[in-house]
Amino acid sequence: MGEARGRKSIFVTGAASGIGAETARHFAKKGWFVGLFDIDEAGLKDVSEEIGTDKSISGKLDVRSREDWSNATTLFSEATEKRMNVLFNNAGIGRHGWFEEIPQDEADQVVDVNLKGVINGVYACLPLLRETSGARIVNTASAAGVIGTPMLAVYSATKFAVRGLTEALNLELADQNIHVTTLTPWFIDTPILQSSAPQGSNRNMKDDLTEGGVEVYPVSMAAEKVWEAVHGNQTHYLVGKAAERTQLASRFLPGMVRKRLRRGLPRRENA
Repeated sequence: MGEARGRKSIFVTGAASGIGAETARHFAKKGWFVGLFDIDEAGLKDVSEEIGTDKSISGKLDVRSREDWSNATTLFSEATEKRMNVLFNNAGIGRHGWFEEIPQDEADQVVDVNLKGVINGVYACLPLLRETSGARIVNTASAAGVIGTPMLAVYSATKFAVRGLTEALNLELADQNIHVTTLTPWFIDTPILQSSAPQGSNRNMKDDLTEGGVEVYPVSMAAEKVWEAVHGNQTHYLVGKAAERTQLASRFLPGMVRKRLRRGLPRRENA
């Protein structure tokens, strides 16, 4: 396992794939020391070997577990001399489909990972962040947290909550010189888009998006925006022109956005 040795450090959750892995690569190339944490230990091993064990440290982390958080932050602290420049609260899951067709246990998992996982992360990492001048927290939200998104209802609700939490903490922690912001991407080409529709269907979210002509952006665009969020002063960083258009339209033309979303819905199979 590597040590920071004076380098700036970033703690990344959901680092085994998608936005987390690409962000880890991006920061490592910029000379940062990267903490790679995920529930997927095999994926972590691949990313760690790619980045280099001298530039990173990795460990299992189920963001729902406070014990896992304690173990992960202890490991990270030992490698960074009790410093953390950035907490990237990125781990997330989604369940795609009509609300009543998503099993309630799966809906609970979405809330536990996407919202409680972020809250757990802030609690666990605050001591290290407070010890680090100009520390940052970047929480991954979503354009689905800007406008309520059908067939992603619970996911959308968690991302609205992450935005609210971020705005509140950014005010609360300002006197401790900790800036809190969100990464707010449009649909990014990551494994979360492969999440299947309810039982019996072999379709996934990406299939529906592609058929509907919805833009899907490369993961590199999100990683670049995380870098911008770490070095900028805004509260929310939107990824992709579609996310920017959605935010403007939801603010000034909410009725139009709702009509467009309704028109884009597929027919219910049991209708």
